Amino acid sequence: MGMNALEQLKASTTVVADTGNFRQIAQYAPRDATTNPTLILKAVQQPEYAPLLQEAVAAEPAAPLDQRVDAVLVRFGLEILKIVPGRVSTEVDARLSFDTEATVDRARRIAARYAAAGIGRERVLIKIAATWEGIRAAGRLEREGIHCNLTLLFSFAQAVACGDAGVTLISPFVGRIYDWYRKAAGAAWDEVAHAGANDPGVRSVTAIWRHYKRHGIATEVMGASFRNVGQIRALAGCDLLTISPELLAQLQASGEPVPRALDPAQARALDLPEVHLDEPGFRWALNDDAMATEKLAEGIRAFAADAVKLDRLLQEPLR
Repeated sequence: MGMNALEQLKASTTVVADTGNFRQIAQYAPRDATTNPTLILKAVQQPEYAPLLQEAVAAEPAAPLDQRVDAVLVRFGLEILKIVPGRVSTEVDARLSFDTEATVDRARRIAARYAAAGIGRERVLIKIAATWEGIRAAGRLEREGIHCNLTLLFSFAQAVACGDAGVTLISPFVGRIYDWYRKAAGAAWDEVAHAGANDPGVRSVTAIWRHYKRHGIATEVMGASFRNVGQIRALAGCDLLTISPELLAQLQASGEPVPRALDPAQARALDLPEVHLDEPGFRWALNDDAMATEKLAEGIRAFAADAVKLDRLLQEPLR
C-alpha cells in the first residue's frame, strides 16, 4: 500500500489545518492550525461548541466586549493546541487593520492570554491583515518576540514588505486570487489552461516563495485558501500549506502522486532581482494591482462583518 496524497505532501511541506472546528482535525495529524473570524464564528454556532463559548464568557462577565471576544478566540486556540504539536494562529480584529497602535495593543493582549494559560510564544502566531499599518505593527511585535502571521496577502508587494519587516510567516491566498481572475475573464475563462502551475493563485505564491528563497529571507510562506487539490499539489514543497478539513479528506483518500513542485535549490539558482519597498512604493504597487486591491479590501470587510456577528453573539444573555 503506497502513501496517500496527504502523506506524500507531508514529505515536502508542513501541513496545517484551516479550521475552528478542532474536533475535526486530529485525524489528519496537521502540525499547526489556523483560524480566522469566519471559521470561529462558524464553529461557535455549532451546538457542541456552545459550552466552550459560555465558559469563556462566564469567566469574565464584567469584562469589556473586546476582551470577552479575545477570551473566546484564545479558548479555541488552547483547545486546538491540545491537538496539534505546533502553532495556532489567532486573528486580531479586522476592524483594526488600518491602526498600527491598536493592532499592537490587541496582539499583546492575545499573546498575554496565551502566556497566562502556560503556552510559550513559539506556539502562537498573531494573525494580522497585510495592510501597510498591519505590517508595521507586525514588525514591532516581532522585535518584542511576538510572532505574526500576515494574512489577506494577494500581492508580491505585500510579501516584500513582510519580508522587510521580519515577519515570521505570511499566508498568501491562492483560491481568492483564482476566484478574481476567473470572474474577470467570465465566459472566456479556460479552466484547463489555468490549472496546476498555471493557476494565477499558484503562480503568485510560487513567485513569492522563490523570491524569499533566492534572497535568503527567513519569513515562512504558507499557501492558503485553496479551491481544489490541484492547487495544493502544484505547491508541494512550499514551506507550509493551510488546508480545509474537506480538502484534507480528499488528499487522504487519493492515491495520486504528489511530486515536489517547489525546489529550494532551484529557487536559489534563479536570476531574480532583490526588491525592497518603502511606504510610497508599497502603496503604489498595491494600487497598481487591481486584484490585490479589491481582494484585500473585500477580505477585511468580510472578516470585520463576522467580527460584528461574533460581538452580537457575545452580547446576548448567556442561554
